[in-house]
Amino acid sequence: MTHISYQLYCSRNFPPLSETLKMLSAAGFKEVEGYGALFDDVDAVKVAFEGTDLKMTSSHIGLDLMEGDPAKAIEIIRDFGMRAAFVPYLQEDERPTDAAGWTAFGERLAKISEPFVAAGIKFGWHNHDFELVATETGEMPLDLMMAAAPDMMLELDLGWVTRAGEDPVAWINKYAGRIAAVHIKDVAPAGENTDEDGWADVGHGTMDWAAIHAALQAAGVDHYVVEHDNPSDHQRMATRSLASASNF
Repeated sequence: MTHISYQLYCSRNFPPLSETLKMLSAAGFKEVEGYGALFDDVDAVKVAFEGTDLKMTSSHIGLDLMEGDPAKAIEIIRDFGMRAAFVPYLQEDERPTDAAGWTAFGERLAKISEPFVAAGIKFGWHNHDFELVATETGEMPLDLMMAAAPDMMLELDLGWVTRAGEDPVAWINKYAGRIAAVHIKDVAPAGENTDEDGWADVGHGTMDWAAIHAALQAAGVDHYVVEHDNPSDHQRMATRSLASASNF
């Protein structure tokens, strides 16, 4: 069974959270994925979930918290009953500049992952496009990171893989067995949806979802997270994306 979730970051510009959750529940979602800023007030988030049947089954949690206070991060994860947590980003001025640096960063992530893995939590990395720009050795940063952190899983963002000029199916096949979840997002045709940063609702862009879904199923991936980085209408996006994903 494929679980279809919704990354709440998509709706950051459409407060309040309680109304977003009601909208998602009415649209037919059962699961959502959190993001770091929500946990500034955990109690308020819990209140927002009241009256819905939604569950937060995974989240993005910043590197600073995962590394600086893993006990707190684990408490949050367990409090919401999440199955997985993903480090979502690395600021540009913090990114390594060569292959050795990316390997070292992967080793750092391996160390950070230890308490989470010990607690039975899936710990992973969520990619953008900068991890898919070849280093001076011709190796991809994402490959170097994953090789250096053998217990780390991957939340493969298929939209950013495509934006990087790479083939999503090839990357799904490469990391079959280590993909804990995927972000399903769509890329608009060139020059379209400029007000939405060139993204599209799932199933309404250029991605080959039949081939992608087949590869994901063959790889045993059962956690799909709908995402759109800048929707002009989050209800439209959520509703249309869920309809598409439910019919892959």
